[in-house]
Amino acid sequence: MRNNNFENITDAYQLVSGARIKGKKQEEIFELGNYDANKRGYTVYPYEEGVKFNDFSVVISEKELKNNYLIESAKTATLRTDEISPSMLLATRYLKSA
Repeated sequence: MRNNNFENITDAYQLVSGARIKGKKQEEIFELGNYDANKRGYTVYPYEEGVKFNDFSVVISEKELKNNYLIESAKTATLRTDEISPSMLLATRYLKSA
């Protein structure tokens, strides 16, 4: 996704489960999970080509999210179609059959 699809995080109300975030200095995209009150942070999962990887997660504080990450703009998020590439579907089918 291009940088113009992302905007600065200005308020904690923007941090909802399922939102896509991206580091200001890196190109990786992550999907925001739920807030974990015990760890005082949000669970973040890697996201690539329409697939959220649940087997790996990181907890990031709200302050760090606001300072070092961008969030997908609300306008772009509503237009999202979440299509999965055909090669990813083929790989998924292959892994399920194994």
